[in-house]
Parts: sequence; structure tokens; C-alpha cells
Amino acid sequence: MNLYASGFRHGIAVAPHHVAAEAGRSILAEGGNAVEAMVAMAATIAVVYPHMNHIGGDGFWLVREPSGRVRAFMAAGRAGAKATPAHYHEHGYDLVPARGALAALTVPGAISGWALALEAARSHGARLPLDVLLDSAIRHAREGYTVAKSQARFSAEKLADLKDVPGFAATFLADGKPPQAGAVLKQTALASTLDHLARAGLDDFYRGDVGREIAADLDKIGSPVTRDDFESHRATAAEPLRIQLRSGALYNTPPPTQGLASLIILGLFERLDVKEAETFDHVHGLVEATKRAFSIRARTVTDPDRAPGPLEPYLESKFLDAEVLGINKDKAAPWPTPKVKGDTIWMAAADASGLVVSYIQSLYWEFGSGCVLPSTGVLMQNRGASFSLKPTSLNTLAPGRLPFHTLNPALAVLNDGRVMAYGAMGGDGQPQTQAALFTRHVLYRQPLDVAVDRPRWLLGRTWGAPKTNLQIEPRFEDQVIDRLISAGHDVEVLAEPYSDTMGHAGAVVRHPDGTLEGMHDPRADGGAAGL
Repeated sequence: MNLYASGFRHGIAVAPHHVAAEAGRSILAEGGNAVEAMVAMAATIAVVYPHMNHIGGDGFWLVREPSGRVRAFMAAGRAGAKATPAHYHEHGYDLVPARGALAALTVPGAISGWALALEAARSHGARLPLDVLLDSAIRHAREGYTVAKSQARFSAEKLADLKDVPGFAATFLADGKPPQAGAVLKQTALASTLDHLARAGLDDFYRGDVGREIAADLDKIGSPVTRDDFESHRATAAEPLRIQLRSGALYNTPPPTQGLASLIILGLFERLDVKEAETFDHVHGLVEATKRAFSIRARTVTDPDRAPGPLEPYLESKFLDAEVLGINKDKAAPWPTPKVKGDTIWMAAADASGLVVSYIQSLYWEFGSGCVLPSTGVLMQNRGASFSLKPTSLNTLAPGRLPFHTLNPALAVLNDGRVMAYGAMGGDGQPQTQAALFTRHVLYRQPLDVAVDRPRWLLGRTWGAPKTNLQIEPRFEDQVIDRLISAGHDVEVLAEPYSDTMGHAGAVVRHPDGTLEGMHDPRADGGAAGL
């Protein structure tokens, strides 16, 4: 399957794994719409890319409807009823652990988001039954899927952390050893769970037989999430955050996601009036905008029920005009500030009706908590590791509280009539990669495939490495790298020309004449498929 696809009119699907992209294309070929295609892709990629996401994680949607309305669907799970700072202190922890049963402390929200998106899509022609939408996922879980190079690598790198976590070895190791790339693994319990949901409905995951089995297994391993937590969980619809730029309107998801930071970066960068891509001014400008956006994020983004104030003022011209004055166009500001990490998948789909979907789904760290529940095959996320046990923190742990999310899908409605769904995975790298992709394609008019392929950078860490410097792929011109160093950036030039450290990005564009194009990252195992 190709990474780039263009010239299609009926539909297009882009995903970081080619099997998921093909699942989306198949649904579009069956007459399904972009939301239905995305559900099929989300289920399939949970099976074939389990180090990055699973049905035990969370998900966030941006959906641009044919009417022009943009909607956000928020499928984040809250902390369990037993998840209190005292509970962790009693177990000897000063920080929320990243692995094991105590790391599995939030309800998995992703499947509730599938359900809410499908319900909303009924008015846009959604009609395919769940067994059709979940068929690809069920088949690959039951018959086996081919282990990707990245899964093999992370299985080996994180073996010490994960091998003794309940259920991990039995599901994701081969005779106690990390699988090799190209090996075939099955997730038979997960296949049965998906098959049951296809017949009983997605709500069964929370309030039916599947929810009961999940809760029972969580109780056995000592997770603080209870059956009542599952029964009370609901995905919600929300107004997306929006910023108006000269090129058009940009949208992202509200808290608890970092969508605010992604929009602020581009709002500040526009005000720097950089004339040319791939220059010092381009990279330096986006890096410095990132520093200021992350500082604002640290003060403001949390569970919306306890937000310190409204966020819209941070996206208004008055604020951005003043904030950009703090950026020195020739010198790097001090760094670092606190970082976050995360492993994620982002996908997009569009159809002939004008539906365009930007979707992101994650476990947080690679393989999440590592806990695989034996009755259902659900791999539980560790999103709750982003909570603090300090009572003065903006994101203090408490039962029923939403954790901070690095996840944030992006969507732009441009003045020239194009609609662009775009996004990336990789913790702090997500806003930075979004900014690189958007500026290259929209502001500097690089072709979509070129914009995704171009070398990238990362300020801070995203894949678990304890680095906080400015990491850069070596394909930049030497003079750009030299000037970044002379400006005071702590630059590390990576060895790999296409590094996983930069995360995996992609985009789908719907043109005014109805033609569709899409591109996924050569750094991933993905693809773009259309018809």
C-alpha cells in the first residue's frame, strides 16, 4: 500500500498501519461514511498496533460535517473510585506508577467514543452494522496479525518493565521472549470480546457482560477502577477550540487535551511573519512558539471541571499579539520545562459527502499499563500516570477526575475551500509535528507528501528517552543546524534520517472540487487508501 494517495472522490483513509487504512477503505467501498470507516480503522489498529493503542485506551474525535459544522467527541476515562493519593501512598508510592495494576487507574474511553460518533453519524447516512465495522479487527485478532518492526523493538526495549505485569507475557511475548518483526501473534480473547460487542452493542463494554468481566479482572489484579466506574462512564460532545488565522480556521480538542498548545503555536508563528520554509527562522520560530505554548499549557490545561479559567482568551488576537513579543527571533529562550511522553496513533478519513474525520487513540506509554485482562483481552492504558499525588498540582489525582491528555487531533477549514484533517503521535511532539506539517503544506505550499516527508525536530522527549534537548533529523542543511546552535539551542542531530523519535504524522485534504488526497508518515508502517 502507498503512503500517499490522491485523485479520489468517493473516500480516503490514512493510518499508521496499512491494514487499518485498508479496513477504512473497505468500509467506504461498502457504502459506509467516514465515521464508520474510522470505527473500523480504530478497532483494527487496536489489534495490529497494540504497542501504540488498544481498546483499553482513550480517543478523541474532530468531525467536520457537510454543513461546515465541526464537532468534538471526547472519549476520556476518569480515575477510578479507589484512585486516591492516600491509596498510592499506602502502597509506598510518591508518584503514580507507570506499569502494573496501579497504573491501570482510569476507565478506557475509546469505545464510548466510537459509539457516540456513530450515533452522531446516523444523520449523515451511517447504516452499516457493527459486525461489518468490526470484521477486520475480529479477523486479525483471531487469525493472527504480523508484528510490526516498531512493536518488536518496543517489546524488547521495555521487556524489563512489562514481562511480569499481569497478562502481558501471555499475550505479547513468544515463549517468554519479545516477538521478532514479521512474527504472527493472535489475541483470541480480544477477538471474542469484539465479536460479542458486534452482536450486543458497544455499550456492553461498560454496562453489560463485557463490562462485568473487565471489572472483575481489574478487581483481581488490584486496580482502583470498579464496576460502578464503568457503568457511570459516558463519552461527551464538546465545542472544539478554534483559532482564526490568515489562512483559515483551525480547530482542536478542548481540555483535558493539549489542543490549546497546538493552536497557540500556530497563532504565534503566524505573527513572526517567516517568509521561507526549511530555514533557521522557520525552525527557530516554531521551537520558540512551542516553549511559550507549553508554558501556558502547564498553567491552564486540566480536567475541565476544575479549570482555572476560560481558554478562549489565549486564542484571541489581543493575547497572541502581546505574547509573540516575548519571542527573540535570534536567540533561544531558556529550556527545559516539565515534559510528558506518550505513544499514540492518529488517523483520518473523508468521504464524498464532505464528512472529514481527524481521530486519535492511545494507551499513553507504549503498551500502556501492560496489564492484559484475561477474560476480555483488553490491554489497559496508563493514562493516569499523568496525575500528580501532590495536593497543590493542577492535575492532582482524585476519584472521578480526568487526567491530562497529550492527545489532540487537528482540523483546518481553509479560506480557499480545502478541509484538512491532520495530526501526529508522540506526547510533546504532537503539537510540534502538527505545526511543522501545517506550516509546510498550508503556509509554504509544499505538496502534501513532501510536507509529511520533510525532516522534523523535537523539543523535549516523547518516546521515554530522558532527553530535553532539541533533537533534529540530519536532513536539514548544515547552515540551519549551525545557526540553531549559535542561537543557543541545545541541538542533537540524530543518526537516523527518518527517526521514530519524531513520531508519526499524516493528513487528509478535501479539495473544493471534491477530490481527496492523503499521506501517512514514512516513519511508520502506515498507508493511504482511497476510492
